[in-house]
Amino acid sequence: MTASISGKRVAFLATDGVEEVEYTQPRKAVEEAGGTAELISIKDGEIQAVNHMDKAGTYPVDKQAKDAAAADYDALVLPGGVANPDFLRADPDAVRFVREFFSAGKPVAAICHGPWTLVEAGVVDGRTLTSWPSLRTDLANAGATWVDEEVFVDDGLVTSRKPDDLPAFCDTLLQEIANSK
Repeated sequence: MTASISGKRVAFLATDGVEEVEYTQPRKAVEEAGGTAELISIKDGEIQAVNHMDKAGTYPVDKQAKDAAAADYDALVLPGGVANPDFLRADPDAVRFVREFFSAGKPVAAICHGPWTLVEAGVVDGRTLTSWPSLRTDLANAGATWVDEEVFVDDGLVTSRKPDDLPAFCDTLLQEIANSK
């Protein structure tokens, strides 16, 4: 049974190079559970998603990170893709936006390469999480403990490794949002 998150607003922080399925599946799960999903980006207009390295669909941006505040949302999702989190972690407004969720103790979910933005935000020290395996050293250097698991939750931080983990990632994300204060 899917958790109901009726009335909850969930921010999806992404830009060009986002892995399409890592954006679309969690967004669909949020919307089907009664939540409102909004795409926050570092640019206006629309973003270009990818399927691995090939161009996929484009998606309209609801708000730019420079104009977004965690106070307006109940949770944050950081989809992966190789380029997406690399662009995000270089943007001060995106990094600030991520940090605000941790300061407020709100649920955050990151999949695949998504935790790169968490490293830049300085929020993984002392935490346990998973990711795409190539991020293991980056996470360890930032003070995190890396585990190779389908989905891992550490005090409201939901992480998964790859698109194959999306069913567990989406279910766990919804549970964390439903159970958050």
